[in-house]
Amino acid sequence: MQERGRTYPARKSALIRCSACRSVEGRIREKICIDKVQCVQECVKKDTACFKLEKIRVGVMRSSNIKAVIFDMDGVLIDTEKHYNAAWCEAARMAGFDFKREHALMLRSCDAQLAAKMMKDIFGAGFDYFAIREVRRRLVAERLEKYGLEKKPGIDEILAFLHEKCIKAAVATATPIELTLQHLEKIGVRDQFDKIVSAKQVEHGKPAPDVYLYACAQIGEEPADCIAVEDSPNGIRSAYAAGCKPVMVPDLTQPDEELLSLLYAVADTLWDIRRFV
Repeated sequence: MQERGRTYPARKSALIRCSACRSVEGRIREKICIDKVQCVQECVKKDTACFKLEKIRVGVMRSSNIKAVIFDMDGVLIDTEKHYNAAWCEAARMAGFDFKREHALMLRSCDAQLAAKMMKDIFGAGFDYFAIREVRRRLVAERLEKYGLEKKPGIDEILAFLHEKCIKAAVATATPIELTLQHLEKIGVRDQFDKIVSAKQVEHGKPAPDVYLYACAQIGEEPADCIAVEDSPNGIRSAYAAGCKPVMVPDLTQPDEELLSLLYAVADTLWDIRRFV
């Protein structure tokens, strides 16, 4: 079976657990969908996105041409997006805006100029994005001081695996480079990467492809030979536009229909990325 340039063995691509196999409580029953056509028809009626997500999770085989894995940082390597989300909401509400979780989710990894325009479009010209961002930065720092900087599960294992397989590892983040280096040093992985770059070092931030193109150039690899690990829509669009193979490790949100069409794969944890390299 061919899909987006990848080949799957017939038997494996047919053995797909679909949403039709789940009980009302969400538990997976012993039944496995062998009849793929019937499985697709049932899932389209019930939950197309769920079927596609399960298919992406089980169907992608290892690719022998992967030369590097490029990681986003916040929400992928460190568990900080929850703090950014809470801090954005608090900072904007302090400024008098009815700012909700879904607004903060829009800002994940987003280029500042684009984010400022989006927020003005939603809340009006009085929304001073950059002033509110300064308050958000202070609030995030306070939260990290209180709760600590947490590593995402599987980070040490996947970096050791990539090193063993002689596959390069890099970071391409929207966070300023100085803070990025501090965070990676604090969790003990800074020296595990061949290159660490920030969107602040290029003309356009995510969802533009600039930072991934820059990261690929810095490690000397073609984008098509690189997996890009992301948790947010802006990051996935950036990686896809650059020509990388986007793999999502969901953090605060699951991929929707649009993102599923851009993804090379979905992994439950960082350690699961080993299945795709």
